Amino acid sequence: MKIGNNKVVSLIYELRENDAQGELIQKVEKDHPFVYLFGVGGLLPVFEQNLNGLQPGDTFSFSMKADESYGQRTEEAIIELDKQLFEIDGVIDEELLTIGNQLTMQDHEGNPLEGTVLEVTDDKVIMDFNHPLAGFNLHFSGLVLEVRDASQEEIAHGHVHGPHGHHH
Repeated sequence: MKIGNNKVVSLIYELRENDAQGELIQKVEKDHPFVYLFGVGGLLPVFEQNLNGLQPGDTFSFSMKADESYGQRTEEAIIELDKQLFEIDGVIDEELLTIGNQLTMQDHEGNPLEGTVLEVTDDKVIMDFNHPLAGFNLHFSGLVLEVRDASQEEIAHGHVHGPHGHHH
C-alpha cells in the first residue's frame, strides 16, 4: 500500500541540520516510530510531498530550506513580558522561569504558543516565540515501516488513534 491521503504512516528517520552529514537534531527509532495521518495538513508540506507514493520498505532522503520548513528567525518573535503574567495565586514559580525552559502560553485569541525563556529580570521576562528549528535548513532520511488505511474515526478526528482505542 502506498502513502497517500487518509493513510496512517509509520516511519523512522533522522533529522539533521543542512544535509546528511549535518549535526543530528532528532532520531526516531523502531521502538517508538513516528505515526501520523497523511494529508490532513499537520505536517510540513514539503515533508509530505517527499513521502507521497512511498510504500513500506522504501527509504527517503531529502532536504528543506528554512523557508520551506519553519521559516527564518525574526526579532518580532522575541518579546518582553511583565513578570507578573507568570503569577499563579500571587506567586511566581521561579523554577518555571529558568533560562532555556520552554513554556506554553496563549496569544490574544487563546491559541497556544510555545516560547523559550531567554532572560529574567526583577520585573520582566524575555521570551523567544520563534520555532526552535526556525532558521535551520533541514535534512530528513529514513525508512517507511508501515502504511494502512485510516479508520473512519481517525479521518473524522484528523489524527491517528492508539492501538487500544481512542488516545488524544
